[in-house]
Amino acid sequence: MLKVIQSPSKYIQGPGALFHIGQYTKTLADHVFVIADNFVMNLIGDTVSKSLEEHEITSHFELFNGECSRNEIHRLSAILLKHQCQAVIGIGGGKTLDTAKAVAYESKIPVIISPTLASTDAPTSALSVLYTELGEFDSYLLYPQNPNIVLMDTNIVAKAPVRLLVAGMGDALATYFEARASSAAHKPTMAGGATSTTGLALAKLCYDTLLAEGYKAKLAVEAGVSTPAVENIVEANTYLSGIGFESAGLAAAHAIHNGFTVLEECHHLYHGEKVAFGTLTQLILENSTSEELETVLDFCVQVGLPVTLEQLGLRDDEKLNQKIMQVAIASCAEGETIHNMPFVVTPEQVYAAILAADRMGKDWLY
Repeated sequence: MLKVIQSPSKYIQGPGALFHIGQYTKTLADHVFVIADNFVMNLIGDTVSKSLEEHEITSHFELFNGECSRNEIHRLSAILLKHQCQAVIGIGGGKTLDTAKAVAYESKIPVIISPTLASTDAPTSALSVLYTELGEFDSYLLYPQNPNIVLMDTNIVAKAPVRLLVAGMGDALATYFEARASSAAHKPTMAGGATSTTGLALAKLCYDTLLAEGYKAKLAVEAGVSTPAVENIVEANTYLSGIGFESAGLAAAHAIHNGFTVLEECHHLYHGEKVAFGTLTQLILENSTSEELETVLDFCVQVGLPVTLEQLGLRDDEKLNQKIMQVAIASCAEGETIHNMPFVVTPEQVYAAILAADRMGKDWLY
């Protein structure tokens, strides 16, 4: 099996980066389709419009309705076609960006991705995660190439709610452990090849950066400022995690996240919050060392990621075990990334690991 590494053509990060979006867009198109939700449009619409105008780029702005679903992708694609735009700019959170990538792919035009959050590793990837209209995981949509440009304005990211940056750390936390498992199993990655030493090294750097900078970055964002620690965590959450998961592999943690999406009680959680608990569950499945488990637990508690089912919104009642089995069965569905583990995983094993992870989290907290 060939080794494959893929990444965006250009990654730009720093304070005030959004003021330069016109300069970078000009290399791709003269007439663009800009997608953002209502909140983000009010936040950055004028900045983006002015930057595009300064570089003689015309545009059509359209509101994103909130869910990366097939219906929303078709709706926006039809509007883009009507306005004959030459490129898509997606600005906002993960679902907005995944939708922008899907719309650009359907129209076979370039895409510029500008996250206002560092809450997931979605921005750099050549895929979108599709959901149903009710918010349940649907499927992955894979693309032949990554976004043309990813632009991160860290001034904007630093002013987003701290919970979103922490959720991004939760998503990034899985990167190394899933890459390690996928590599050991010699399973193909999302990039369509074997895990490379470069991909694994980036995934490990992602993990090391989280441990070194995560708590400091959380405190800075609580103060509404961007510091070197924030810059490093934004890069870890977005670029290192993005290249790491795509070119080094996904495994149990994200599959368990997908399993939790079947429970309505978990719909209020961010992607990375569920992934963090999925990472802890994966480590239980692997029977990782106590030292490794304690390091992960300590990090999660320090930055504010969930380590118990109660923190995920699940009450300890007579229906809990039945719900956890639902999650376990969904996690092991055909085609799920849990089958990239270096051993066969059954729903019964996942069920046991979830309950053991919950007990370990409770013990660590109390």
